[in-house]
Amino acid sequence: MNVAEWILVVILSITLFIFLVVGIVLMVKLLGVADEAKRVVIKSQDIAENANGVVSNVRGMTSIGGVVQTFVDKYVEPKLKENKKTTKKED
Repeated sequence: MNVAEWILVVILSITLFIFLVVGIVLMVKLLGVADEAKRVVIKSQDIAENANGVVSNVRGMTSIGGVVQTFVDKYVEPKLKENKKTTKKED
């Protein structure tokens, strides 16, 4: 081979080496980014579940149905249970 061919082979070899090193570094960084994205998705799902719980609690307290349900649970059902107990004792 003459000198020009050697120069081309060396330039191409160095370019390929740089390309491979940069590619490996980018792959490692992308794996780190993917892992971080997975953590963010898991955290956001937890936040969304908590938000759904808060929304249902607030909806239960503010809507008419929620107020009626709370009234029935706290006042009407205990009275009904007391009435059942007294009617069973009388029998």
